[in-house]
Amino acid sequence: MTQAALKGHGGMPARAGMADLSDVEIKRAIEYMFNSGLVKAAATAPVVATAPAAATAAPAGGKADGKKIYDTACAACHAAGVAGAPKFGDQAAWAPRLKSGVDALYASALKGKAAMPAKGGNASLADADVKAAVDYMAAAAK
Repeated sequence: MTQAALKGHGGMPARAGMADLSDVEIKRAIEYMFNSGLVKAAATAPVVATAPAAATAAPAGGKADGKKIYDTACAACHAAGVAGAPKFGDQAAWAPRLKSGVDALYASALKGKAAMPAKGGNASLADADVKAAVDYMAAAAK
């Protein structure tokens, strides 16, 4: 896990895109995410935020569950502000992003931006699921 974080893996850049972080800081961030329950993976699994199949399915009402998608695919970075990700509910951090409009937020989440990989690193997510998670995070920051 540490080597994947240090060297990069999939859409995640080396050192989460923050070259000035020390190895110790990277290790502590990984430990924090595991100890807080933000990341649930086997000790030998690569660092990749993925949602289980059930989490990507829309509920019976047909609308994607933004909170569920956030919890499984976005919280690993947005709960702690990893690599400059705006923290969930942080109005000051989200204000400039919200000002750019929902379409810009959707585009960033779907295509990736800076250290954030497309769809939060989970290419299996449907666009509607990603948009629901964006809506959930944006609503919490208003």
